[in-house]
Amino acid sequence: MLDNTPRRTVLAAGAAAVATGALTGCGNEDTTKSKEGAAAEPSASSSGPSGEAAPSPAASGDPLVKTADVPVGGGTVIKDQKVVVTQPKKGEFKAFSAVCTHQGCLVNKVADGTIDCPCHGSKYAIADAKVVAGPAPKPLPEKKITVADGEIRLA
Repeated sequence: MLDNTPRRTVLAAGAAAVATGALTGCGNEDTTKSKEGAAAEPSASSSGPSGEAAPSPAASGDPLVKTADVPVGGGTVIKDQKVVVTQPKKGEFKAFSAVCTHQGCLVNKVADGTIDCPCHGSKYAIADAKVVAGPAPKPLPEKKITVADGEIRLA
């Protein structure tokens, strides 16, 4: 028995299946550690007890990180807030989005004066988040912060 499905339909469906598989391979699997050093675990729900969305720490005024936890010449990635905080010089703190401008992966570390993305090797300068190694097309967006009493908060 012959199937009367047009060849073009079969080819289009096959191409869509291949494209879906390729995009799945570029997903952002977070297997790195959180700022506390414990393995990051996915949250079952982002809702509070009343069913309302739970406020994020930054939205409720909680600190992102303590200044003592951000090394001079380095930085700290706060994954749950998708923010990276750096200290290029002693007492100078900067914050940037932790979402890579290449394909949206989260940066995972700050080392040797750069903010590093694990997906395709993009690197950003800790002082201004300008691209120092591609394929990222543009710098990480800056985040406004306040620094007071040894704590850093989103402004």
